[in-house]
Amino acid sequence: MNDIKRIDPRRPFIITADGLKRITLGEIGNGVVLNFMHGGHKEALKPRRTTKPATRSLLVAAHTDRGALDDHARQALAAAALLADDQTEVVLIAFGEFKDDAAALGADRYIALPAFDRRNYAPDEEVRALTACVAAFTPAHIFMPDNATGDGDLGRRYAARADASIATQVVELDAAHVASCAHAGRALASRALPDIVLLATNSVDAKLPFVGAGEAVNAEGIVPASKASAYVDLGVEEMDAAQVALEEADFIVSAGNGVSDIAAFETLAGTLGAAIGASRVAVDDGKFTRDKQIGATGKTVEASVYIAFGISGAVQHLQGIKDCRHVIAVNLDASAPIAKRANLTIVADTQETIKALTDAAAAARAARASGASIVETAHVAEGVAA
Repeated sequence: MNDIKRIDPRRPFIITADGLKRITLGEIGNGVVLNFMHGGHKEALKPRRTTKPATRSLLVAAHTDRGALDDHARQALAAAALLADDQTEVVLIAFGEFKDDAAALGADRYIALPAFDRRNYAPDEEVRALTACVAAFTPAHIFMPDNATGDGDLGRRYAARADASIATQVVELDAAHVASCAHAGRALASRALPDIVLLATNSVDAKLPFVGAGEAVNAEGIVPASKASAYVDLGVEEMDAAQVALEEADFIVSAGNGVSDIAAFETLAGTLGAAIGASRVAVDDGKFTRDKQIGATGKTVEASVYIAFGISGAVQHLQGIKDCRHVIAVNLDASAPIAKRANLTIVADTQETIKALTDAAAAARAARASGASIVETAHVAEGVAA
């Protein structure tokens, strides 16, 4: 007889500030979001960086992805906030829809420009919008992430148009200077803090000990109306997710030893448009090829969404997904190691969950294609889940 004690996932629980479920002992959980520091003590609210009137500003410009800033953009915003003194405000220009908490990210004021999308190519319009924002706020310096998804290109275009000084791929900075790698990374090239700073990834820690004011600013009257562009946007050519390298995939569904119906799992991946990964155990069993293995002995991935089906979460696998933004685990064992890493854990049968998700996703796509309302789509998905 198995006498190992298991935690009942249906017991009362609380949700931590990181979005993790914690079973409560000896009290009734009500789903309230609580903040914790290491050691279980309640974390004090972060102070405002400054409450003094601003006499100068630092500007941060970045594209959003589905309404949020990615880690690289958050690092650029943190860099500006850390360099700002108590009479300097940090202004964020978000190209795209913006749903993040600007104050928590360190911004004192922000402008959202939902007309722009990183999937649409409109370089002239973006430069005009950035130029207008610079004229409105007259920042001492501009900070942007130096990436290949629009921000790096925008920063270089603006610098050329405005005849501004610029430093790219910055890995070190303070209030007086910046530095970039030189001679294949064997040396650093330094210069005085330029007008535009394009930061390399992971050059700044995005976690801040303070918050900003987070005040929204209406773009009307600042950003000019759009003009006809000299560029023709042919759109984004969709690629089969199965052909995308796991290291570059933004959405991954991964199978472990708990997945028995591989065909159903692959059908779900195709329906969701996700790349396929696997645990070492599933690969060793011959269910997947070695190039699908994720973990310390396989591939390290940085997906925005990673769904693990039937994966217990050995330490080697957790090392491979440490940089994933949102991890969802589907497992019958609520105490599996992967549940500690997951942002959301679904305690349910893997095969039943795969079928329910496949049916719900297919129904939602069919409803969208036929022009059905969101309410009708939600009712279909609800019926499938039930």
